[in-house]
Amino acid sequence: MKKLNLFLGALATLFFIACEGPQGPQGFDGFDGADGADGEDGINILGQVVDIQGTFNLDNDYSIFYEFPQTIEVFETDVVLVYMLWEETEDSNGEPVDIWRLMPQTRILDQGLLQYNYDYTFFDVSIFLESDFDLSTLQPGDTDDQVFRIAVLPAESTTGKLDTSNINSVMAHLGISEENIEKVTIE
Repeated sequence: MKKLNLFLGALATLFFIACEGPQGPQGFDGFDGADGADGEDGINILGQVVDIQGTFNLDNDYSIFYEFPQTIEVFETDVVLVYMLWEETEDSNGEPVDIWRLMPQTRILDQGLLQYNYDYTFFDVSIFLESDFDLSTLQPGDTDDQVFRIAVLPAESTTGKLDTSNINSVMAHLGISEENIEKVTIE
């Protein structure tokens, strides 16, 4: 009998707890604050591509240094790729077509091996020459007015199968067209 009374008491308690009464009165409206001022324009975190042009010489220790401007935010987890303008060709209409190669790139010269290489931080990119011979013996075609394309890929956008050896594939992935690329000359 005690078990039956305990069971009925628990059932009655659950019944009363589960019931809802009528809805209470509406609460007071809160204070609506003033609208804030518009903030500054944000920075691009969706990926960026920039072209730089510079000359390798003894004065700059055969390196070209590019510091990311404040309009380009690079995180430690982002990937920075550098492509070298290797040569130009023409399409069937006679229009110039750039041929880009993902760095590092090695050339076999009469003097020995020459490598165009780079390293980066989330602040800058350094493009430099490495060789097994005296770099002062290089011809101007190997050092003067060299053009490089720097692509910043946010870490979250590098998932999947992206052909990073193809600059056109990378630009399409980032949604960037040739007209949107900033051109910078390094002195």
